[in-house]
Amino acid sequence: MVNAKSKRPAASIKDEETTVAPPTLPALDDLVTRSAKKTRILFSTAYSQAAMDEQASQRMKLTSKIHDEYDQVRTLPDALVKQQKQAAATRAKQLKAGKKTTATTIEEHGVDEDTDMTTPVQQLIDTLPPKSTLDVNQGVVALRTKDHISDIFGDASEGGGSLVRRARAKTIRPVWHAPWKLMRVISGHLGWVRAVAVEPGNKWFATGAGDRTIKIWDMASGTLKLSLTGHISTVRGLAVSPRHPYLFSCGEDKMVKCWDLEQNKVIRHYHGHLSGVYSLSLHPTLDVLVTSGRDATARVWDMRTKQCVHTLTGHTSTVSDVKCQEADPQVITGSMDSTIRLWDLAAGKTMGVLTHHKKSVRALALHPTEFGFASGSADRVKGWKCPEGTFIQNFDRPQSIINTLSVNADGVVFSGGDDGSMGFNDWRSGYNFQSMGTTVQPGSLDAEAGIFCSTFDQTGLRLITGEADKTIKIYKEDDKAEKDEDFYQ
Repeated sequence: MVNAKSKRPAASIKDEETTVAPPTLPALDDLVTRSAKKTRILFSTAYSQAAMDEQASQRMKLTSKIHDEYDQVRTLPDALVKQQKQAAATRAKQLKAGKKTTATTIEEHGVDEDTDMTTPVQQLIDTLPPKSTLDVNQGVVALRTKDHISDIFGDASEGGGSLVRRARAKTIRPVWHAPWKLMRVISGHLGWVRAVAVEPGNKWFATGAGDRTIKIWDMASGTLKLSLTGHISTVRGLAVSPRHPYLFSCGEDKMVKCWDLEQNKVIRHYHGHLSGVYSLSLHPTLDVLVTSGRDATARVWDMRTKQCVHTLTGHTSTVSDVKCQEADPQVITGSMDSTIRLWDLAAGKTMGVLTHHKKSVRALALHPTEFGFASGSADRVKGWKCPEGTFIQNFDRPQSIINTLSVNADGVVFSGGDDGSMGFNDWRSGYNFQSMGTTVQPGSLDAEAGIFCSTFDQTGLRLITGEADKTIKIYKEDDKAEKDEDFYQ
């Protein structure tokens, strides 16, 4: 039997194969779109969406953490609840009657059962949902207490994980101070003016200079009243006793002298320093004198007997400034080793070391009314709080080597630089409300524009500076200055 297909000519078979159309494939974009849709439908569950939502995940973590830590204290003991209800009921009745809470009234009054006696912590815990109270709707997880937790715990709900309220920095608005201007220039010294001190009665002030003399000037007129000679080198420190008619001086000749101002002569010498003495300070209540200098020590002297009570050792370089105050730390020293030391005067030992400065600490200044002090270095002027020496803030000013600092009762912090720069800052905020440069005496070099010492008078209304051009300059506040109400308090 012959197959019918085998009888077909080969040419017709070939023509039939060539006319068959190849199958068409869908567009690639459509395939990708459909694949993405199927993948999203397949994996789009509530829990996967919550895992992908980072903020919701953090909120869930915080809720779980709160329940883990506070779940055991959600319910107070019955005895404590009863006691708190009694206290609340008594307090409510007394508020109505206008009386103060006493122990007897707490015991006498009854208990109001309708009073809500839950503690603030318990109220907080009760408002939080349990671990499973999450509203799941179309793949979106929402925590019902989001706003409540954010208000209480700050940024914790955003991923911080901390349950403690974070302290936020507060900007202190500066107090307005009138700008300062030059009032008087006094000439008379033949060398750099290195020390200045105002007497307690505010009638005169004394200056010491590189010409080895101590000069006493009238505060009101600026005229010279007296010259004291006796040092054989530069006078570096002066102090007038508020309880005795004494003037104390120290210098680079290793000498510490006590001058009797009734006789205008030296009555005591304090021997012991091995090198130049750069600073001295009188204790406000004790008959004690503290000096410091190049031998890297501070020495405590009995004013009457001239005996060295303590030798305060610990600094590794020149002790450039020393201050005494009534309360601990009674002695504070600043050194060229860039540290500040707080001393226990009774034991003669270090109470603390402040290492914030990176350069030599050349100047210290005690606040006259607040329990704190300022320190000056080539890197910064810093404010500190006593007695621990807690750092408060930096005082902004043009960068310079700071030779002297002074603070008055109004909160004006003056800093004098080795290049003649002058900075006036607000103690409370650290704001630099005035910066200027000193004016050198005619005929002097510009390089002699250095400020070595400064002090406010007893009223705080006059600033006296001793400078490298051998002059003494007195500054006062500008009476015509107007306050900027928009910026200052």
